[in-house]
Amino acid sequence: MATAWSDMIAGLASWRLWVRLGWNDILQRYRRSILGPFWLTASMAIMIVALGILYAGLFNTPVENFLPFLCVGLLVWTLLASFLVEGGTLFTGSESYIKQIRLPYSVYVYRSTWSKLVIFFHNLIIYFAVLLYFQIWPGTVGLLAIPGLIVVLINGALASLSIGIISARFRDVPPLIGSVVQIVFFVTPIFWKPELLKGREYVTDFNPFFHLLEIVRAPLLGSMPSAKSWFAVLLITLTNIVITGAFFSRFRSRISYWV
Repeated sequence: MATAWSDMIAGLASWRLWVRLGWNDILQRYRRSILGPFWLTASMAIMIVALGILYAGLFNTPVENFLPFLCVGLLVWTLLASFLVEGGTLFTGSESYIKQIRLPYSVYVYRSTWSKLVIFFHNLIIYFAVLLYFQIWPGTVGLLAIPGLIVVLINGALASLSIGIISARFRDVPPLIGSVVQIVFFVTPIFWKPELLKGREYVTDFNPFFHLLEIVRAPLLGSMPSAKSWFAVLLITLTNIVITGAFFSRFRSRISYWV
C-alpha cells in the first residue's frame, strides 16, 4: 500500500508530463482536422437539440425545461461513461511507454483524466449556448458544480484504474464494460426525469451513476443537490478508494507483465 501511495504522489508530481501527454492524445486523435475536438461538440449539440425537441414532445414537457436537463445530463454522462469505456485501454493502450520507460503507473491515470476533462470543457460550450438561448441562469448555486465535478473526476479516475488493471489481465473485460454501460445509460435519468418513476424511486436511489450525475447536474440547473445524493456519493467514493487501493497495491507490480 505504501508503494502504491508513493506511485500516486510521484505521478502527481510529474504533472508537466501527463498534461503534455494528455494534450498530445487529443491532438493526435484529431490530427489534420479543421475543427479538431469540436467535432464532438458539434455532433453532441445536434443530438441534444434533436432529441430534446423529440422527447419534450413525447413527455409533454416544455422544451425550455427539458432541453437544459437533457443537455447537462448528456454532458456529465459522456464524461462518466468515457472513464468506464476507455478504462480498458488505460494500460494496454500505453504498452509502448510501459515497456520502454519507467514511469509511475498513476501517470497514465492522470493523463487519461486530464484529456477527458479538456474534452468535457469543450462540450460545455453547448451548456452556455442553451442558457443564453432560453435566457436562464443557475445563479451562485451553480458554483456547487465545481466540487461535484471534482468528486466525479476522482471516482472516474479510480474506476478507470481498477478497470485498467483487470483489463490488462483479462482482455474480455472492455467489451463487457461497454455492454453494461449501455444498459446503465437507459436506466439512468438522462432522457427522462426522475419524477416519472411514480413510486419506483428505488431505480434512482440505488443507481450510483444517478447520484454522481446529480451533484453536477442539479447546480448547473440552479438547484441544490439533495443530501441523499451527497451521502450516496460519499459512500461511493469511500468504497471506490478501498477497492481501487486494494487492487493497485496488490497487482501494481504485475501490470508491466500483463500488457
